[in-house]
Amino acid sequence: MSQITTHVLDTSKGRPAEGIRISLQRPAGDDWEEITSGTTNEDGRIANFLPTDQVIPPGVYRMLFETGAYFEKEGKEGFYPEVPVIFEIKDTEHYHIPLLLNPFGYSTYRGS
Repeated sequence: MSQITTHVLDTSKGRPAEGIRISLQRPAGDDWEEITSGTTNEDGRIANFLPTDQVIPPGVYRMLFETGAYFEKEGKEGFYPEVPVIFEIKDTEHYHIPLLLNPFGYSTYRGS
């Protein structure tokens, strides 16, 4: 299993959100540098977000969920075109960063 995993649930439909591009980024000066990216599948997940043998060092990271295109495809007006989730890795264990999403709100938590 990848050290970092994610999934997106569209809470307005009670279904996984397919087709959301997500990038994993690290700080680069005053900006962010992309480490990897992918698009959620029919289960709202990205298989093998990082190679299973890749361990990223402790530090601050950001997952950027590009939600605007998803809502447009769904024919919904969304308020958040992007959702940045900034988190800190302190060791080499597994981190699951899910996103619960609807057109006018979102929530995230440290999953397992």
